[in-house]
Amino acid sequence: MSIRRAFAELSVGQVHYAACGNDFRAPAVLLLHQSPRSWAEYRAVLPLIGMHRRAIAMDTAGFGDSADGGVPASIGQWARVACELLDALGVAQVDVVGHHTGGVIAVELAAAFPERVRSLVLSSTPYTDEPFRKARAQRPPIDEVAPSDDGSHLAALWQKRQGFYPPGRPDLLEAFVLDALKVARVEEGHRAVASYRMEECIGRVVQPVLIVRATEDPFASPHAVELQHHLPQARIVDIEGGMVPLPDQMPEAFAQAVLDFLATLP
Repeated sequence: MSIRRAFAELSVGQVHYAACGNDFRAPAVLLLHQSPRSWAEYRAVLPLIGMHRRAIAMDTAGFGDSADGGVPASIGQWARVACELLDALGVAQVDVVGHHTGGVIAVELAAAFPERVRSLVLSSTPYTDEPFRKARAQRPPIDEVAPSDDGSHLAALWQKRQGFYPPGRPDLLEAFVLDALKVARVEEGHRAVASYRMEECIGRVVQPVLIVRATEDPFASPHAVELQHHLPQARIVDIEGGMVPLPDQMPEAFAQAVLDFLATLP
């Protein structure tokens, strides 16, 4: 199944998205990526979901090929731009799938624009309350590396992520580095997540929720139970062996978890 790529002219400028599938009878599926990735995180997932639903993977404003309009990065801003994209595409309501940063954006989208979101799939999504923010403030930057004349910073970028990626899959690290190099401020997404006050809005999320737990993701797996505590309507599905790059590491398992959940909705 072919993937169609295009741009929408929104308040921040041109926003890039990729789409697959032509079934307009059910709500579309909007896929939101982690930082500092792009829609390409879902390159292998899009056709799998597109066989059953209209699937749309966007580049978050300021990432991939999407403009940021010079607007300061924040989870709220990124959710507003996502809603603008839905308007531009004539999509009234979506099931939202978010991975890492994308999951945090999905929570904000569901809380701020409840009429536009039918359900949520939160994959490897942290619960960003005050203890999370304090802990994150004490940690070093996740992906930031100082540029070097000999290009050794590219290897450093690779090595900072390598331990959280499956062995024998250099293709996944190559995809990460390619996306990271397109972002002007590579830590911006992580900083936006670290400053997001999820505890103030998660109570407004009343939609059905699936929490996808990648069992080998040390950053996000511990948050699944806490998220479920604040989202009592949610259930947890484990993907064994899943790591930080879950959607492009295990696209079949990821897509099947999403489709099985969507099949339970009225």
